[in-house]
Amino acid sequence: MHALFEESGKFLAGRILSEADTSAQIELDSGKRVKVKAAHILLKFDKPAPAELMAQAQAVAQTIELELAWEFASEEEFGFADLARDYFSDNATLAQQAGALFALYEAPHYFRRAGKGRFKKAPAEILQQALAAIEKKKAVLQQIADWAQQLGQGQCPAPIRDQLYKILFRPDKNAPEYKAVVEASRATHLAPLHLLQQAGAIDSSYQFHWQRFLFDNFPKGTGFPALQAPQPPADLPLANVQAYSIDDSQTTEIDDALSVQGLGTGTVTLGIHIAAPGLAIVPGTPLDQLGRNRLSTVYMPGYKITMLPDEVVQIYTLDAGRANPAVSLYVTIDEATLAITATETRLERVPVSVNLRHDQLDHIVTEAWLADPSIQTENTPQDLLDLREQLSFLYRLAQSLKAQREVVRGKPENFNRPDYNFRLSAARPPEGANAPLGGSAANEVASVGANTPRNHKAEPNGTETVQITTRQRGAPLDLIVAEAAIVANSTWGNWMAELGVPGIYRSQASMAPGVKVRMGTKALPHAGIGVKSYAWATSPLRRYVDLVNQWQIIACARHGKTAALAAPFKPKDAELFSIISSFDAAYSAYNGYQAGMERFWTLQYLAQNGITELEATVFKEGPGGSFLVRADTLPLVFPVLGAQNLPRGARLRVKLGEVDDITLDLHGTLIERLDDPQDASDDGPVDDAEDDEAVAGPIAIAVDVSDAGAENAAPGAASADNLAP
Repeated sequence: MHALFEESGKFLAGRILSEADTSAQIELDSGKRVKVKAAHILLKFDKPAPAELMAQAQAVAQTIELELAWEFASEEEFGFADLARDYFSDNATLAQQAGALFALYEAPHYFRRAGKGRFKKAPAEILQQALAAIEKKKAVLQQIADWAQQLGQGQCPAPIRDQLYKILFRPDKNAPEYKAVVEASRATHLAPLHLLQQAGAIDSSYQFHWQRFLFDNFPKGTGFPALQAPQPPADLPLANVQAYSIDDSQTTEIDDALSVQGLGTGTVTLGIHIAAPGLAIVPGTPLDQLGRNRLSTVYMPGYKITMLPDEVVQIYTLDAGRANPAVSLYVTIDEATLAITATETRLERVPVSVNLRHDQLDHIVTEAWLADPSIQTENTPQDLLDLREQLSFLYRLAQSLKAQREVVRGKPENFNRPDYNFRLSAARPPEGANAPLGGSAANEVASVGANTPRNHKAEPNGTETVQITTRQRGAPLDLIVAEAAIVANSTWGNWMAELGVPGIYRSQASMAPGVKVRMGTKALPHAGIGVKSYAWATSPLRRYVDLVNQWQIIACARHGKTAALAAPFKPKDAELFSIISSFDAAYSAYNGYQAGMERFWTLQYLAQNGITELEATVFKEGPGGSFLVRADTLPLVFPVLGAQNLPRGARLRVKLGEVDDITLDLHGTLIERLDDPQDASDDGPVDDAEDDEAVAGPIAIAVDVSDAGAENAAPGAASADNLAP
């Protein structure tokens, strides 16, 4: 005797070895013996053999027209044998009964299960909905197959082109567009990004990077809603100084200016004047929410996305020829020893006499020019000549301050690499320059003298001609503004801590390799800069944490010892931690995009100038056993074949390989070594904070095709973290 039974949702058949009232011992064709409950046995038969019956039943099930069976079926609950007799004949065979069982079981949209071998027909309206859903699913599956076939043939369907960035970076894995890419990737054995490139989904490599950045960070666009720009308080006193700013020619958000009084008297007062949008922007207002949503101005070669609307920037930027609202730090200095003897913070309007532009003046304002008044330079602006004595004093002060910090740091700051400035030009004038990335204290104070681009309404399109120029970090004007910012940020950080007013600080526990800069609410030492505490506060027009700290500093200036009660943010305020978390994520993303676009335009520069070879220096081991080199005259890091076993610092001539504008990939091959091996020396352990910028990393592709053996991700765009202290 044989039996057909149901076990865990499957139908099996075998020989009955023994049988009791509630169960039976059954042997399958495989030889396996199973204990089956009596209620699970649906048919008993002597012949044919179990395997033969199963085969016959499957064949019969394929012939049953479900729609007709549904018409025949009883309105009441019924068994599979009942349907077989209604559908075939009163003498339905064993194979026909089993076939009806299989057909009913596989058609839940027609027949609902009511028990072991028992069913009930679905209501007509439910059936119609189910059939419509099945037809829709078939159509979707066919659409997926058609799209996958087109992709494999090098054509990109419009719906997939429209969903390009979502498919690659934030996919809905149930979406047909995503499934089509996965299917095509498996069929062609191409990585998704490569597949879409070949299918023409990416019209412009520049737009690919730009639109991906907008997709991730500005999904609603970069425009501002219509808001009225708040005016500064009308009762601010007018400062009795003539201040001047030092920035790049393209800078529009001028956050800082300097003034000097008392030269020749033995006591000099240095004024560090910071633009003060915090005097009018109120926490919690719509304008504050705009700044908090963006958290920072975004820089890239030829363009920028500002943190605050232009109408607000124009009111508070420290433009020459007017008295601007400012938070001023006055530092009293012994003129002979250059020791700081006192500090004072004031809220006031500061007259700005001139906006100096270091890219126009660095060749004039040299160390020698500042040290020797007899040196005359042609075409020197009168404004600069009038400030020569002040700049000379400020440079001596900056050198002294830097030397004191280096004692605390335990080693000199490294200014051996230049900042690279990018300018793009096409049929229109040059479109601006980028704010430099770097790894020293100068980057912590990029708010002072930052090389920021003019905010053009029309962003670049990727076809512009790029010019790359250099400015050596630590040049006199650069050092002056950097040290002034460090004085302001550290002084205000210490002051807030003394008054018990919380702020947002940057700290670094030590200079040991791998010890990163952290942001927090405690005034902790910053070993990389060599100060007791450090709070970003000198870029309130361009960084939200600086605006937050400015609100706290304003409370200190107005309320003194009771400032902790009046400040917008109280000790242990959860909002501060939320701001820090959001800022870290946004600032890292913005700097990663800036680094990627600097690499993009550097690769364009190579192509536009027909550069096929570069001189470079080995600086660290890269992934997969390759060695990374840094170009000597361009902001470019890339792996080189043949550089294995060469020491860090070895200089090479490298032949460049093919450039991929989408992945920003570039490899080189060693041609010759340029230095004497006996003279080469390892520069010591690699400091990731100084050496990892501009290194290309992979684009994180979210299309998962790994279960089919295809690549899980494609090589991708440069993604350098913000590596400044």
